[in-house]
Amino acid sequence: MTTDLANPVTVSARAAKRIAAILNSEPTPVMLRLAVTGGGCSGFQYNFALDDARLDDDLVIERDGATVLIDPVSLDFLKGSEIDFVDDLIGASFKVINPNATSSCGCGTSFAV
Repeated sequence: MTTDLANPVTVSARAAKRIAAILNSEPTPVMLRLAVTGGGCSGFQYNFALDDARLDDDLVIERDGATVLIDPVSLDFLKGSEIDFVDDLIGASFKVINPNATSSCGCGTSFAV
């Protein structure tokens, strides 16, 4: 996967559909924020949260009714990534396909660089 400078992080159609459904079910307008924080079993972890505030330096990704916010520090870890949504026998979850991660844990929520 190559990094698109105009869109350093992409959202799959499946993820956009699920994000839009979540956002539309909220009583007030919100967006999905993806952040990378220290912790987890591999050193860093992905945090998904609903946020009603867009900061001036956020990367804003909009697709099919979904809005995703990423702060500049997290973006350094996420460049070239795709946010996807997986619904299989073991459950449904968002998955970050991150080419910068050198390893990740079995649950897919933490990674190392």
